[in-house]
Amino acid sequence: MANKVEVLARNMRLTDNTREYVEKKAAKLERYLQEIDEIRVELSFAKTARNANDRQVAEINVRGRGFLLRTEERADDMHAAFDAALDKMQRQIDRYKGKHYRGRGDGRSAAEVLEDEMPVDETGELLPMIARRKKFIVLPMTEEEAVEQMRLLGHDNFFIFFNPEQNSIQILYRRRNGTYGLIEPVVG
Repeated sequence: MANKVEVLARNMRLTDNTREYVEKKAAKLERYLQEIDEIRVELSFAKTARNANDRQVAEINVRGRGFLLRTEERADDMHAAFDAALDKMQRQIDRYKGKHYRGRGDGRSAAEVLEDEMPVDETGELLPMIARRKKFIVLPMTEEEAVEQMRLLGHDNFFIFFNPEQNSIQILYRRRNGTYGLIEPVVG
């Protein structure tokens, strides 16, 4: 096998059965993308999680020449958390391959790209950097319509919209327990 699968455990004891399960399934990622150099899986128990169903955490980092992909999932069972993270990683690999084969990337590793792009001042400290700017049309809608749009579009983290009732731009986000939160910016 050309790549290396590394399994780490934090705040828990890693059994041989779990290690073998993770190594066997993670090694199959090479079928989806041959350029993988290293797969790092970190399994942890988060005793401070608000919800008991979110205490088992599986994080997968896949590194290769010119790319670094990362996923994290939580569940009440370690195998379920790892399987969910693995499914998410496969979707990320598919998305990466779509972008990669359209001509993106210059063959450099992710570390080389980051090293070149990070601005440093004369003291050697990193300067703050905006890596990407994005503009899009903000549509007027109610909070209920925003929740529905967020679900329909498959946005897992957040959704920005203009609330005409409040006459302001608001940010809807999904909380870990499955409920929604709303950020209402106020100019200070």
